[in-house]
Amino acid sequence: MPDFDLSITICSWNTIDDLRECLNSLQAIRDEANFEVIVVDNNSEDGSDQMTAESFPWVTLYALKENLGFTGGQNYAMSRRKGNHALPLNSDTIVHPGAIKGLLEYLTLNTEVGIVAPKLLNPDGTLQLSCRRFPNPIAALFRNTFIGKLFPNNKFTRDYLMQDWSHDAPREVDWVSGAAFLARGELLESIGLFDPEYFMFCEDVDLCFRCWQSGSKVVYLPHFTITHAIGRSTDKAPNRMIGRFHRSMFRFYTKNQVPLMSPIKRPFAITFSAVALTARASVFIISNKIDVIKRKFGKK
Repeated sequence: MPDFDLSITICSWNTIDDLRECLNSLQAIRDEANFEVIVVDNNSEDGSDQMTAESFPWVTLYALKENLGFTGGQNYAMSRRKGNHALPLNSDTIVHPGAIKGLLEYLTLNTEVGIVAPKLLNPDGTLQLSCRRFPNPIAALFRNTFIGKLFPNNKFTRDYLMQDWSHDAPREVDWVSGAAFLARGELLESIGLFDPEYFMFCEDVDLCFRCWQSGSKVVYLPHFTITHAIGRSTDKAPNRMIGRFHRSMFRFYTKNQVPLMSPIKRPFAITFSAVALTARASVFIISNKIDVIKRKFGKK
């Protein structure tokens, strides 16, 4: 028998202040459920590992000497968990009272569900669109691009973000954000952990896709909430993260969606995805570099 009902696993890289707040929020609800907390520090340089060891001795800490990425760090933690189920959690989150207990009770009562996720809120309390339909290259062309600015209410972005729905009631969804979700232990034993080929980004989309393929459901539960400050780690190296994100998106398309197409369509789909995602990433990187130049000359 597992020692705990669930293991909350946190992968951290240079987010000492956020990590402290996250662990404080978990410390305040330790009586909600029988859970352990595992922190994997990806060779941070800000003292995150020392802070965790000194301030939260009840947390299991793995201070790594290399950066395994979000996927590698989470897999490292989940493979060493002593809990039945796993709850990957970002270090830049604040867990609200009742969330862990509610998610666990729902998963226990609904055996057909493999993954269940809470509502995520931005730090200002507004809704974060954390459950979505599976992505496709056409939606990527519109999302956060100049094309999308020309057509702000386009169908492709709205469908992807599920903006046709108020996000205020439980619902089966394609996928949920890896910032916070609870995965059934038996599901992970069946389909495996995050795909290690994703250094970071899209590992959550891929896991949810495999969950549905296995016959289990992914469910969004908005009655339980967690606050999430997006991008605290990734903002430290934006252009590198842009490249990683688009490579991960390409892997998701070619691994999971292209094989479902007819053999005739596959070469076209792969080429289109590669061109579209490369163009999209290039625009973002060039835009960032232009902003850097503007800031540099603006200071003079």
